[in-house]
Amino acid sequence: MRTTRLRRHTSRLALIAAALLCTQVQAKEPGADLLQSKCMGCHTAEGNDSYSRISHQRKTPEGWLISIGRMQVMHGLQISDDDRRTLVKYLADKQGLAPSETEGVRYAMERRLNTVEQFDEKLSQTCGRCHSGARVALQRRPAKEWEHLVHFHLGQWPSLEYQALSRDRDWLEIALKEMVPDLAKRYPLDNPAWTDWQKTRPKAEVLLGQWAFSGHMLTKGDVRGEMTVSAGQGDAFKVQVEGTYADGTPFQGSGSAILYNGFEWRASVQIGDTAMRQVFAAVDGEMKGRMFEAEHDERGLDFTAVKEGKARLLAVQPAFIKAGSEAELTLVGSGLSGKPDLGPGIEVTQVLESSANQVRVKARAAADAAPGLREVSQGGLKGPSLAVYDKVEEVKVVPAFSIARIGENGGSTPKVQGRFEAEAWGKDAKGQPLRIGYLPAQWSVEPYTEKAREDEDVKFAGQMLENGIFMPAGAGPNPERRMMTNNAGNLKVIAQLEDGGQKGEGHLIVTVQRWNNPPLP
Repeated sequence: MRTTRLRRHTSRLALIAAALLCTQVQAKEPGADLLQSKCMGCHTAEGNDSYSRISHQRKTPEGWLISIGRMQVMHGLQISDDDRRTLVKYLADKQGLAPSETEGVRYAMERRLNTVEQFDEKLSQTCGRCHSGARVALQRRPAKEWEHLVHFHLGQWPSLEYQALSRDRDWLEIALKEMVPDLAKRYPLDNPAWTDWQKTRPKAEVLLGQWAFSGHMLTKGDVRGEMTVSAGQGDAFKVQVEGTYADGTPFQGSGSAILYNGFEWRASVQIGDTAMRQVFAAVDGEMKGRMFEAEHDERGLDFTAVKEGKARLLAVQPAFIKAGSEAELTLVGSGLSGKPDLGPGIEVTQVLESSANQVRVKARAAADAAPGLREVSQGGLKGPSLAVYDKVEEVKVVPAFSIARIGENGGSTPKVQGRFEAEAWGKDAKGQPLRIGYLPAQWSVEPYTEKAREDEDVKFAGQMLENGIFMPAGAGPNPERRMMTNNAGNLKVIAQLEDGGQKGEGHLIVTVQRWNNPPLP
């Protein structure tokens, strides 16, 4: 019964997570009063606006949302959606993380769920077998609180030590005597970075104005455009986005945003018929992160933006040109002026369009241009690199490892697509590997193992479309499969370049639905 209730509430919590991405609604009580009225039934006051357990942790907005949701599920906390939003905002501002403390693990907040984590073996085996290591790295506690967390895990899931992959070691002994002191040292509550950030944290109004952005969306290519941020109430904003995909298709939309802890930007934006979420770090006049579909977080784009008044060259699109060829290139940034320079051996033959945020040119690469990276400049601005290549030496499928999920077919859980691009690599003039960029390719799948061939995974798991999108099959038992199993599969993804025919391979696991979808994986 408890498991069913937890699963149902976790799914609901995933929907409520959108509250982090919308304009804050005025709650009935301010954050400090809410903490007293909603939390002191279990947490005791320690003086100086401090409370047991709560005041000895620091987390991201998503982390605090998970904590409050757990109080609702496990301890019967009664709180409205509006009050929960206010409490998350209050705690994330008062006990958040400094920008530097989130570096390297922001992929969890940005819903980059195909990320292969790179933690040490001890943390991966002790913590990362049940959830991402990033969930651990995105919180701060003293040693006593890390110890409490270990006991909470064992108390809430008593069979933890006997579940798969915990039987081969003394999990509790390792967790308490090795992991607790290690985590307290690695992720301490008291940190100079947090102290310094509280002193220098900017006001929300510095984000008001025009932002030029560039990005890349798997299977759609480069994107560019402008985002306008206008004042809402408090740390809330109104947002308007207008941009263009690589193929020239325009898009525009509007929505609302809220700023947590001086830099954690969360927005909900409607682009046409599609609801999109923005999870950015807004620091020093720049925003960086990911914008993705609310219902399909696998469909998203990398996003980098710079505010008007801060001259910067963000990107050149596309970021490659073949020796002996002509191409149309676009320089994206803010405060652009002067003449574009694409580096030795690259001639700008015509300026097609020029503005403060975008310069579009025709360029010609000399037939004898040396392969390698060129520093691109616009007036006095420098930044992105342009790859000049003579031939493709290798093709890599990106992502190299991916997970898709069956769904729908009468059920409530949508399919999770696999999305791939072919990344071409060459060699520079010194014979060193040279990343060229994403090139058009033909796509197919094959069985990854003999067992996958025997089970006919290619036939049942789904279909690879022409644009690098893998569409998984429907959910539920399939009477046509052996033992009526579902449409899971273990597949090899093959990209073959349209120009040159070189091939690359990736790995795709097609698996079951994602029933629990918490704000942090």
